[in-house]
Amino acid sequence: MRKKNLLILLLTLFCFLPASVQAAAAKSYPLKQVLILSRHNIRAPLAGRDSALAKLTPHTWFNWQCKPGELSPRGGELEVLMGQYFRQWLEREQLLAPNAQPAPQAVRFYTNSFQRTIATAHYFSAGLLPVGNVTIEHHQALNEADPIFLPDLPDSEPFRQQVRQEFQTAGLEKKLQERGLRSCKVLTKLLDFDRSTYAAKHGPIPFTGAITPLKDGGIGLTTPWSALVPASDAITLQYYEEENDLRAAFGHQLTEQEWKDAAALKELGINSLFGTPTAAKALAAPLLTVMEQELTNGQRKITFLGGHDVNLAEVLPALDVEAYKLPHSIEEKTPIGAKLVIEKRQGADGEEYASLSLVYANTSQLRHRTPLSLNAPPERVPLRLKGLAANADGLYRFSDLQQRIKSAIADGTHWN
Repeated sequence: MRKKNLLILLLTLFCFLPASVQAAAAKSYPLKQVLILSRHNIRAPLAGRDSALAKLTPHTWFNWQCKPGELSPRGGELEVLMGQYFRQWLEREQLLAPNAQPAPQAVRFYTNSFQRTIATAHYFSAGLLPVGNVTIEHHQALNEADPIFLPDLPDSEPFRQQVRQEFQTAGLEKKLQERGLRSCKVLTKLLDFDRSTYAAKHGPIPFTGAITPLKDGGIGLTTPWSALVPASDAITLQYYEEENDLRAAFGHQLTEQEWKDAAALKELGINSLFGTPTAAKALAAPLLTVMEQELTNGQRKITFLGGHDVNLAEVLPALDVEAYKLPHSIEEKTPIGAKLVIEKRQGADGEEYASLSLVYANTSQLRHRTPLSLNAPPERVPLRLKGLAANADGLYRFSDLQQRIKSAIADGTHWN
């Protein structure tokens, strides 16, 4: 009976492992390298409490314990928890030894030069390699953008025309208008916008109207609801920081779908414009170049690239990732702290293989600072690549992934 119970327990634990790990364990594909492209964790809103944000609601915004745009203490703690989970996983995969102190050439942490991206990497490394003395690499002065992570758009009218054509062909304006209308209705209710100083001065915000991509050649969309976008950003972050539902929602009781609607407005421009193939590849090309170099560096075991939601929103469509859904997240595509994880494995046939997944703490784990472990893992969603055939174990030939990356880089740099 004891043997039978032990067998049931082992089978149950095995079923909870991510699909890619199950395949690797079953067929013995040793992990050779892992690349992590991370969005920073919870930050304070870019707009301060006393900025124009305050005029959008009669309520008082959350009192952040850091400056606008900086990683919050909770965000740092969550990254330590995520790093600890990755340490357990990589020790089980035998890519790391316990209390590892890898050689400098085996590990690279490279981030954009903003406080929130550098700090995210520091906290993650503290959980992953607590005695590893990791150096965080960044190339610009503090809070200045690194063009690897935030490049300028190509200054080319044919490029702009191509992006606008793809935007129109995909019917994005109609989709955005429908989604934006729903989001605006939830946000104005949540904010009690009709009692705000903004409403008293300017009247109601128009929820419908024309949507223009690449207005004046810049990155982003012109929308009728642009005044509400900072509030969408701030209320999403407030929800993560404030564990009391009513206080997070200014006294309103919101459903999970309404929280998704409130968060959606800030994501619409990113997930639509950057999802067009031409814009995605042009903006992702510098970062994809670094990723390709890292994945072919024979000395590297772990690469951590610290960026923003826009980096994930560009890289995934640039690689032609199939549509995916994220369970237990109010952000639909690139949750706070999310990580694109590329695993490079050695097959018994002598070939190298790869898998891609999106790893993120779910909303409950974020709000309650839940310790993460192999028995209580973060969410892990496997990503599939359009037009590439995976083997029976769900893995791609690494050479096929490498060619996909090189092709995206070539397409993106074509406009320079």
